[in-house]
Formats: sequence, structure tokens, C-alpha cells
Amino acid sequence: MSTVVVVKKAGKVCIAADSLTSFGDLKLNSNYDAAHDKILRHDENYLGIVGSAAHQLVMESVFASKRVAERKTDIDFSSRLAIFETFRGLHPLLKEKYFLNAKDEDDDPYESTQIDALIANPFGIFGVHSLREVTEYKKFWAIGSGAEYALGAMFAVYDKKMSAREIAQVGVAAGAEFNNASSMPLSSYVVALQAVKSKKSKAKKAR
Repeated sequence: MSTVVVVKKAGKVCIAADSLTSFGDLKLNSNYDAAHDKILRHDENYLGIVGSAAHQLVMESVFASKRVAERKTDIDFSSRLAIFETFRGLHPLLKEKYFLNAKDEDDDPYESTQIDALIANPFGIFGVHSLREVTEYKKFWAIGSGAEYALGAMFAVYDKKMSAREIAQVGVAAGAEFNNASSMPLSSYVVALQAVKSKKSKAKKAR
């Protein structure tokens, strides 16, 4: 599967991922895969997607396609609710144009988008899951088959004098070390958080 992590610290966010693609027992590592970077960029947003290898190419196509504009679906990852509304709007497009199989478990309350992803941007770090649940994280998180190792490693070093990128690298390295579906090298991207203006400063400006 993968190890994908996000970290927020000291005004910066970082997203990082391993580079191994696997097909059952068959491994495709960075020495053979010309497109081994698992992190997708759209404007100021970085997404790391786990699960089917088809997801990333589908999302690349969606972001580059005029179909999104034609359906008046805004791509907005600026908040928890905005991310939810974005994926809610994309769901019918994925079904109609990309032949998404939305069926998962019989007792699921909603159709599945089949995508688990982490997002890093100037507004923070977020996770979106198959039923379009969205979580905003305060410090760090990880997804993929190496997530448990990555979470433990990042927990152990988060309060040390390390940057968001360094903590993320520790997380992915732990996943690659102990999970057989993750492997180095890793890719990582850092974004500066947008400054949040206080209510007091807004009130002063209004006067």
C-alpha cells in the first residue's frame, strides 16, 4: 500500500510519502517507476492518496479537466467543510466519467468514493476518507499500510527540536523500515501556514 504522513509545526506544514507501488507480491520501486512520487499538487494544495494506484491518475485528470468547471464543482480544500463539499461534488463525476465502483460494504450508510487521502496546504493538514469523512489534524497524522509505524515514530520525536519536514521524514522512514508495502526514497513538500488574524485585529480594522 503506502506510508503517507502530514505534520504541522512552527508555522509550517509538510506532507511526505514513500515511493513503492505494489501489485500483490510484485513490487515496482523508484528505480523502475518513472512516476513514483505519490504526492499530487493542485494549486497550493498537496494530496497524498493511498489505495488503488488508479486513484492518483484519476485525480490528476479531474484537476486538469474542464469537466469540473462545466459541472460547477469548486475545488476548495481550505477547510474541513470545504473539503467535504468538494468531494461531495466530485463523487457523481467520478461515477459518471471515471466509472468509479461506489459499492463497498452492504451496511455502509453512504456510497463510497474509495479514496483515502491526506491534504496539506496553507490552511492546515486534513484527512479525507472513503465515505467523504474529513478530519482536520492539530499536529500530525499518517495513512496507509505503514501508518501505525509512522504515527509511533512521529509521536516520539514531535516535541523535539525538529522541523515539520524532519518529523515527516522520520514517519515515512519508520513505515518504510517495518512495512513491506512501503519503501524509500521518500518525497516531501513544505508549505507555510497562512497567518490567522485575531478577532480583535479585525475589529480594530473595522473601526
